Amino acid sequence: MEELDTLQNYMNNSKKIVFFGGAGVSTESGIPDFRSADGIYNQKTGIGYLAEEIISDWFLAEHPALFFDYYFKHLVYPQARPNPAHDYLASLEKSGKNVTVVTQNIDGLHQLAGSQYVLELHGAIHQNHCLICQKDYALEELKLDKDGIPRCTLDNGIVRPNVVLYGEALDETVLTASITAISEADVMIIAGTSLSVYPANGLIHYFKGKKLILINKTSLQQATEADLTIIDAVGETFKQLKV
Repeated sequence: MEELDTLQNYMNNSKKIVFFGGAGVSTESGIPDFRSADGIYNQKTGIGYLAEEIISDWFLAEHPALFFDYYFKHLVYPQARPNPAHDYLASLEKSGKNVTVVTQNIDGLHQLAGSQYVLELHGAIHQNHCLICQKDYALEELKLDKDGIPRCTLDNGIVRPNVVLYGEALDETVLTASITAISEADVMIIAGTSLSVYPANGLIHYFKGKKLILINKTSLQQATEADLTIIDAVGETFKQLKV
């Protein structure tokens, strides 16, 4: 396949790679995306609120039991494992390539695969903190009360995930590091994302390198000048490459 040969050539000749990934990177690990026909946002919640409303900062504050019930059912997949996309990027890094992963996902699968340089724009389910004393908790350390709300063992405060909810700003440190990595890369891969979420979709404008690659199962909503576009699943694409 000519597209795969071109992608392989780009990888072989690259020095600094930035992989910018969205929900489509993890769907092959059994984690649903958000905006596809079968995505979370197109499913009825059954409680009279849209999914975007439920996973917001105000909903957590006003309806914590409903928030966490939805959160644990639809956003947390502790049994999920890395797929060929995660594994390829980790292997590429281990081979000596300079690879930075900028991800919109909160599942931690890139780190589980072995990637060391991961910037999580929307945070991660594996990191949590008490809203009162700020004590940190790993996902497996959470203790739920009778209403299904994670509680701090020190002061009984609500323990929330370190994820960016609707109504909250991205972490400035992570955002700045992402911009720096993108601006310094000679190859940028945008994969598994419709590029419809602001401000993440604006980050690609900082890329000034040689090769821009798009990999997605469907065409992108945002018009982007790419050197290579592959319409296919991300893991399936990377599975056919050599490190």
